[in-house]
Amino acid sequence: MAGLSVAHRAALAHLITLCPPPLLDGLRRAVGSWPGEKARELGRMLVEAGQEQKRRDLALQPLIPMFRPRPDGIEALTFPASVLPRLWAVARESELDLLGRLDRYAPDATVVADRLCLAAAAAVRDRPAAVWPEGLAADQREEGLALLARCLDLAHLARKALNHLETWLGRPDGDSLAELRLAVRDAAEIHEDGAPRLIDILFAHLRDAALVLRLVTQTNGSAGRDDFLSGTEMAVFIQRLIDGISVRADRIAAFRPGPDAGAEAGARLEDISWCAATLNELDVTLEMQPGSAWGQSVREARTKVARRLSDTIRGTGRAVEAALPMTRATLAGRMTRKVPDLTVDPTSEALATAEVLVRMLGSVHSAAAVFGCESDRKRQADALIEMLGRHADEAFDMIHGDEVEDVDRALALMEIVARFLTHLQATEAARTVRRRATATIHAMPPHRASPEAA
Repeated sequence: MAGLSVAHRAALAHLITLCPPPLLDGLRRAVGSWPGEKARELGRMLVEAGQEQKRRDLALQPLIPMFRPRPDGIEALTFPASVLPRLWAVARESELDLLGRLDRYAPDATVVADRLCLAAAAAVRDRPAAVWPEGLAADQREEGLALLARCLDLAHLARKALNHLETWLGRPDGDSLAELRLAVRDAAEIHEDGAPRLIDILFAHLRDAALVLRLVTQTNGSAGRDDFLSGTEMAVFIQRLIDGISVRADRIAAFRPGPDAGAEAGARLEDISWCAATLNELDVTLEMQPGSAWGQSVREARTKVARRLSDTIRGTGRAVEAALPMTRATLAGRMTRKVPDLTVDPTSEALATAEVLVRMLGSVHSAAAVFGCESDRKRQADALIEMLGRHADEAFDMIHGDEVEDVDRALALMEIVARFLTHLQATEAARTVRRRATATIHAMPPHRASPEAA
């Protein structure tokens, strides 16, 4: 049976280079069960491609994260993803006899990897069109090629630095700080902008962008003061974080809870948590001057988020009371008492909006402390937990006293009350409401409890 044609192999080889490792592994497993010579040939191509990706990721390891955007959206030095396979293809051409050492993790594998990075840097300078074709991100191409070459020149320093990164981010001792400062100084001797480029490479490996503060504030004995740091080449990393805080603060301030805002509320909660963690890191690592540009930007962002949190805290109680209203029931003669209104539509917009607010109130307990409103949040949460518990008690008394016409609706409202309690971290109270609802369903005559309620 005929195998793949030359055209097929070329097309598949190109597609394979675009596949991330997880997808490549999945394809390799799937193709292994296919019959025919073409499938076997494709399988061999996938195995070879997987081996080649491992070589590439080992050799270019310091720069690999720079070929994708940061997931947190913070500005960073990055290169187009399609440049990476082209860069590896030209880097390996002159070093084919050394590639096998990367497979065996030979003692000199690191030396080989560093040599391949230097070959890649030379290729970027000598054959830019082969690495970064014209027309691809054209507005970034010229500067991007220069930055890529300089980063590759620093790859050997970055590879060593990555071995110490965890220590530098933790509690470095004097020797560790000396290693960090020596690495930064060595980078500066290779290129005029070598120091920030080295931090750019390390920054790409940080899942939490705020941790870069622990690097830049340790590069110099005076770097912990913003009046000093703002005038250095490391200022760009602080500015990126402050810009990220400002963007998120604007989104948080613009958010308005509504019945269809559940997904957006989740995104804003992530923004609030990120801002709180980053501001906390800034407070710990940097001596921010109140009158400086950075100090003013941070203060404005903090005020916006705090105002939004305060509005949420104040508005949640009112929203829950409006969504779960009370009504008057006759006791005897002209005597009445206030009881839960169990005729409320469980799918009402008011309840949906209230749930968004309750979820936010319960989820910001850690962030609220950073923004100075945790005591107000806790007071409101405690009041709501008490009110919801009382609401449930009275509702079950009404159900058991045959004072409710639509039991299914009433039980649906109790499930919403349980969800509210769960959002407020009152887990045991929520379990109690659900247990009582279950017991109520089982105790009801068949004509009173519907299958849906059960």
